[in-house]
Amino acid sequence: MLSCTAQASGLKQRQSELEAIQKQISNQQSALKDTNRQHEKLINLLKKDEQAIAAAAKKVTNTKASLAKTDKKLAELDGRKAELDSLKQKQQKTLSNQLASAYLAGNHDYTKMLLNQQSPATIERLLAYYQFLNKARTDAIKQLQQTMTELTAIESEQKAQQTKLNELILNQEKQAKALTQEQHQRQLTLKQIKRTLSSHGAKLEQLQIEEASLKRVVEQALRAMKDNPSMEGLSSRQKLSWPTKGRIRVGFGSRRSGEVKWKGVMMAAPEGQSINAIASGKVIYADWLRGFGMVMVVDHGKGYMSLYGHAQTLLKDAGDSVNKGETIALVGRSGGQTEPGLYFEVRHKGQAVDPARYCRR
Repeated sequence: MLSCTAQASGLKQRQSELEAIQKQISNQQSALKDTNRQHEKLINLLKKDEQAIAAAAKKVTNTKASLAKTDKKLAELDGRKAELDSLKQKQQKTLSNQLASAYLAGNHDYTKMLLNQQSPATIERLLAYYQFLNKARTDAIKQLQQTMTELTAIESEQKAQQTKLNELILNQEKQAKALTQEQHQRQLTLKQIKRTLSSHGAKLEQLQIEEASLKRVVEQALRAMKDNPSMEGLSSRQKLSWPTKGRIRVGFGSRRSGEVKWKGVMMAAPEGQSINAIASGKVIYADWLRGFGMVMVVDHGKGYMSLYGHAQTLLKDAGDSVNKGETIALVGRSGGQTEPGLYFEVRHKGQAVDPARYCRR
């Protein structure tokens, strides 16, 4: 009897322990779901932060270009004004000499010349000379007036360009401040993301999700690719330049985590440095991508495409044509990177190939 009671008591205790374990598992699963939900929210927040950084950086870049154009325009106007000032002085001197000549020649009355019985040939020569002087004087006055009019227009344009320059400088300061604020917000978001990825398994899972995202983009890009006879693809015989200057930090095929390998190369480069198209082509993707940040994919024809990731900002949109060596983006650290750099891929018919086969060191 006592034995049965003891067994029943032991069974009840084990059931109680099992229920406690099941409750712990349930709590852990619930916490994991909450963590995953929080992580997804943070990823979306990171996307917004990095898109805001890209927009601010693009404005700064465009403003710099506008500043350069305005400076060039002002320099051209200054040069033209100097030419016109010199021309005005010459024209004024010419007109002054002509007026002096006319004064020294005196006023000649045609009737008096006839009464004084001057020869018709002499009279004809004098009249022709006076007509020439009058025409030259009239032309000189017109030329001087034209020069003065152009000078006035240039001085007005100079003022307008200077005002524009001052506005651009103010805008640049505001944009730079906005960029700094967005970058600070991104740092806060990144810290929170790292807290949700404390375990190796969680990091591996995120890499797999990111790889799947990239695969979808590549498939999307493949569907967008169209045969274009004008695009010659890529050739390993003629080495191309790397898209940016910098050392290769991670090589093609290196292991990232678990079975996940690098499908391209990571290049170390300073933030804001130009990223150039390795060959001419057409942009078929330009957007934020999970794990890779601001990404651009360029179709080079014949099944070849190049991919540029972790950019600070993209300077081209989907559908734009690009030339070999043209700046298409700026180096950044989007996609959750802590160090600036460029992720660069080359693919042929969707399959990743070593970029070193096409680009020279």
